[in-house]
Amino acid sequence: MRVISRTVGPFQENTYLVVDGVTARAVFIDPGAEPDRLLSLLRDSGATLDAIWLTHAHLDHIGAIAGIRRVWPVPVHLHRDDLPLFQRANVQAAVYGVPFEQPDPPDAWLGDGDRLTVGSVEFEVLHVPGHAPGHVMFHTEGAVLSGDLLFAGSIGRTDLPFSDPVAMDRSLSRIADLHETTVVYPGHGPVTSVGDERATNPFLKGGARVARS
Repeated sequence: MRVISRTVGPFQENTYLVVDGVTARAVFIDPGAEPDRLLSLLRDSGATLDAIWLTHAHLDHIGAIAGIRRVWPVPVHLHRDDLPLFQRANVQAAVYGVPFEQPDPPDAWLGDGDRLTVGSVEFEVLHVPGHAPGHVMFHTEGAVLSGDLLFAGSIGRTDLPFSDPVAMDRSLSRIADLHETTVVYPGHGPVTSVGDERATNPFLKGGARVARS
C-alpha cells in the first residue's frame, strides 16, 4: 500500500491518495481543495480511482470533490451524522470567504465497524465523533488515517458548531488504544505515530481537550 499526500487549500489540509500496489486501485481520502492538483497526482500514480472516502464534512476536507467527480464519477462515502455539515459547506465557505463548489450528496453511508477495501487492502471504519458528529477514521494494519481527530502534538478543535468535547475525549481514548507503532496520517500537519503521541501529546495523555485551531 502507498499513501501519497498533498497539502491543499487555504487551510493547509492533507489529502491522501491510497493506492494498492498489487491491483493499482485507489481511493482519495478527504480531497479538500485544488482538484486539478489532485487529479494530476492520480494520473502520476498510474492508479484507477474507485471511491472518495471522507473522515468528516468540514469544507476544507470536501472542496475538491466536485472537480474530481467531473473526471472520475466515483461514489462518495460519508458517515450519515455529518450530512448537515456536508449540506452547509457552501455556507461555511462564504463565512470564510473561500471559493467553494458544493458537491452533490454522498452516495454511501459509513458506519462504525464497516469494512472497506482498496484493491487487496482492507480498512476498518471507526466512528470517532467530537470534532464533528460523523467523524470517522480509517484503520488498516500499521496505519490509520485520522482526519482531524489527532494531530502531531494536538487534536482537532471542539469549539466549532456540532463539535462535542466529551465525545472527543472518548474518541481520543479509542485511537490511543491502537498499537504504538501505528502510523497516523492526520488531516493537518506532519505524519506521526500512536506511540509518539501517547508519549508527547498532552491531549492524548489526558490534558485539556479543546485544541487550538
